[in-house]
Amino acid sequence: MSYSENDPFSQQSVFVNFNQDFTSLAVGTKTGYRFFALNNVDRLEQIHHSGEQEDIALIERLFNSSLVAFVSLPSSRKLKVCHFKRGKEITNFSYSNAILAVKLNRSRVVVCLEESLYIHNIQDMRVLHTIRDTPANPKGVCALSTASDRGVTYLAYPGSTSMGEIQIFDTENLCAKIMIPAHNSPLAALAFNTNGSLLASASEKGTVIRVFSVTDGTRIYELRRGLKRCATIYSLAFNAESTLLACASNTETVHIFKLDENSASSTASAQPTVGSFQEDAGWMNMFGKALMSGSSYLPFAVSDVFAQGRSFATAKLTFSGIPSVVALSTIDRQCRLLVASTNGFLYVYNVNVEQGGDCSFWRQHNLLEGVSGSETTVGAPTTPSSGGDQIQDASKASPNSPSSANSLRLQDDAEFPPMSHGVE
Repeated sequence: MSYSENDPFSQQSVFVNFNQDFTSLAVGTKTGYRFFALNNVDRLEQIHHSGEQEDIALIERLFNSSLVAFVSLPSSRKLKVCHFKRGKEITNFSYSNAILAVKLNRSRVVVCLEESLYIHNIQDMRVLHTIRDTPANPKGVCALSTASDRGVTYLAYPGSTSMGEIQIFDTENLCAKIMIPAHNSPLAALAFNTNGSLLASASEKGTVIRVFSVTDGTRIYELRRGLKRCATIYSLAFNAESTLLACASNTETVHIFKLDENSASSTASAQPTVGSFQEDAGWMNMFGKALMSGSSYLPFAVSDVFAQGRSFATAKLTFSGIPSVVALSTIDRQCRLLVASTNGFLYVYNVNVEQGGDCSFWRQHNLLEGVSGSETTVGAPTTPSSGGDQIQDASKASPNSPSSANSLRLQDDAEFPPMSHGVE
């Protein structure tokens, strides 16, 4: 989750982003970046501090490895890939336009520009495929699945500027898989579950969240964030078991939905769950409950609204309108909701997975101050002396160009040797 120059919070905002399995948090500031371990809710352990660097616009860490990719605001068209523990730059690429999003998994690096997507092989950073002339995507909305039982991972991105169409692309076989007509309004957020079998989406209207099967595009769950007002959805996140889905928006409420038969899209008249209608106060609350009992007698367009799954649990923030990213993680044998905000704080809530309802606030951590625990501070990444400044133009790279790079040993999280390679 990044900030922009037009964002009213840009003067105090930071970039915040969880890694792929929500075990660490990346924080980008105007002077560098930090990584924090998320294995203790009471004490936030800083595991790395980059030292003085340019203003960080985007940063992605590959699980708990030493591989990190980042973009700075002064060089918004350049992607740097580094071995952060050694302070070594592996390589960097320049693109034709500003980089809006970067996604990593163990086989691919995806770089999102406003009207194109570049898919790199993470082993040697070759450009394998370029998806050109995509519908304008100024917010860089996209998602990359991190794992799959079938050994295939997928990229999801908007297929239209006027409608909420989702294009799903097979990043292993480098071919289009399916198009899903998800919403009537343009897309605002996308998220895969852990094994890449489900995809959650929200539109710019922000009232309904839908979950689809990646296999055939079937709508599995229909979830209603609220009736009272539209919202800007900032972040969606499944838990590891794909039984819960969290949603953060520009409102003061984080919603958590339970993915069960009550929220299944095929259920004609799902009953309200604990925590339902919490955002829809007053007469709308009473009106909604009354209609639920007789929804089968309503016109389809109306009854469909009340057949959608309601939030199972909610967490109340002390602010609104500040971009945040969410995660659902089991820490110390307790389900926790983690909310990392661009105001520089991490908020921790306890989630009652049996009863739902209001999530109890547990801790607040300042991401910009000194923290307890081990800290490894190294200087800014430097280019290997033998390779020179290996800036490459990704727009001119050939998917089949040979590489002289040593392969990255991705299974060894402590070992990512610097490399250099040429592009034809």
